[in-house]
Amino acid sequence: MPGREAVGEAMRATPRADYLPGPARHRAAVDAPVDLGHGSTCSQPSTVRTMLELLDVHEGQRVLDVGSGSGWTTAILARLVGPAGRVVGVEVVDELVQDAAHRLRRDGLAHASVRVAAADELGAPDAAPFDRILVSAMAGELPDALLGQLAPEGLMVLPLRGRLARVTLTAGHAQVDRAPGGYRFVPLQTSGPSGHRRGRRWPWGREASD
Repeated sequence: MPGREAVGEAMRATPRADYLPGPARHRAAVDAPVDLGHGSTCSQPSTVRTMLELLDVHEGQRVLDVGSGSGWTTAILARLVGPAGRVVGVEVVDELVQDAAHRLRRDGLAHASVRVAAADELGAPDAAPFDRILVSAMAGELPDALLGQLAPEGLMVLPLRGRLARVTLTAGHAQVDRAPGGYRFVPLQTSGPSGHRRGRRWPWGREASD
């Protein structure tokens, strides 16, 4: 199934309203971010669709969802990878993780899980490598920690300095390409007291390696 068609079908099978807190469900059809509390938001549908199309997820892949929030993107990803795949969502807010886990169980998506991010850690290195990584929080630099969790030939999509970036890992080299348009997201952070993030400021479109 073509990528765009697959993403559209997965999103239709995962109503946004089912992944929003009760008071916010009336805003599910609005193409805008929805506040989840705790300084987190549920990204607007058009942005989610663009990011998922860039991510090019296939059945059977292992996917990391950084900043899983309400669990909506985790659930969509779970439908894209199918039961043979695996999706791991990470989120810094315990209450959001508990709510998202309940929704995933309700929808029978046993091959998807969410967890509270470990202190001062990005992603889920213990579950790596991942074929795809989706990041739903703004980074000021490309996070080395997440790049290190990509499988060979892996791909990561994230908002980077106000633009969407598609990072392809090939033979140990990372190619960074930007998508058109400007975007706003909550900042990428860890759950530790420092919230420290390590990374590199790579020029757009330049290949770089360790």
